Amino acid sequence: MFAAYAARIDRDQPLSGLELGERPEPQARPGWTTVNVKAASLNHHDLWSLRGVGLGEESLPMILGCDAAGIDEEGNEVVLHSVIGQSGHGVGPKEPRSILTERYQGTFAEKVTVPSWNLLPKPKELSFEEAACLPTAWLTAYRMLFTNAGVRPGDSVLVQGAGGGVATAAIVLGAAGGLRMLATSRDEAKRARAVELGAESAYEPGERLPRRVDAVIETVGAATWSHSVKSLKPGGTLVISGATSGPNPKAAELNRIFFLELKVVGSTMGGKDELEDLLSFCAARGVRPVIDSVLPLDRAREGFEKMAGGDLFGKVVLTI
Repeated sequence: MFAAYAARIDRDQPLSGLELGERPEPQARPGWTTVNVKAASLNHHDLWSLRGVGLGEESLPMILGCDAAGIDEEGNEVVLHSVIGQSGHGVGPKEPRSILTERYQGTFAEKVTVPSWNLLPKPKELSFEEAACLPTAWLTAYRMLFTNAGVRPGDSVLVQGAGGGVATAAIVLGAAGGLRMLATSRDEAKRARAVELGAESAYEPGERLPRRVDAVIETVGAATWSHSVKSLKPGGTLVISGATSGPNPKAAELNRIFFLELKVVGSTMGGKDELEDLLSFCAARGVRPVIDSVLPLDRAREGFEKMAGGDLFGKVVLTI
């Protein structure tokens, strides 16, 4: 079957290890189900995998891709929850949780096999392309906002780095959930797009906000950390799920954190129950993932190049 896969690890030039070509079809396993993939979306996790983060040379070649929607063996339209081993279903009792492609072949292929427990019904209101955007970036944003940020309708939330998958999802979900969303971006067009999607206002990175916020959604890391901490009200919450600009900020702002009794909460992905809630929320409220572009699988390299260059707003989706 045709697939996009990591053939080599290169920390400096990750796309040099990306190959497109034929790979063996997945083999049946007890408690697992094979899905005919209709659409799959790119995540920064795929780029990090090509750099060798969470993926060792001994696991190559590895078909990339965590997110997908498709049709299972019984003809049902399904969405994949991409955290494997969280429940123990389909894996050994001592196997730690992992994201698909850290241990098992991924979704950038005509077929993928996952534990049957990891499949959820695709709402009829969502297309395959839309549903394929939800299991990683949108689920991460959903958990950050509605599980970990401690906010409620009417509260204000700052999203750093509008344009990225998680940040874009947070703006849309937060606005739909009754939160007052603010955003930052280096790019004027992305700031304008953030406002179109529901943000009350958008600012340049580091720009002083007109008021402090109840929570900050942080995925950028070192470049925006100080601004994030300084933007919070006393007792506010900073939720972090990534550090695309690096993990070591110049100033940790520890004095401000303890003096204002701020909360810093780490957040990673989300559970199957949260993905089920997210799917229901999108179907009921008319919320739809923001898609930057849709490409056939044989043009996957173009999608990776867009993501690596930051030249996108929303998700890149591959169709099979």
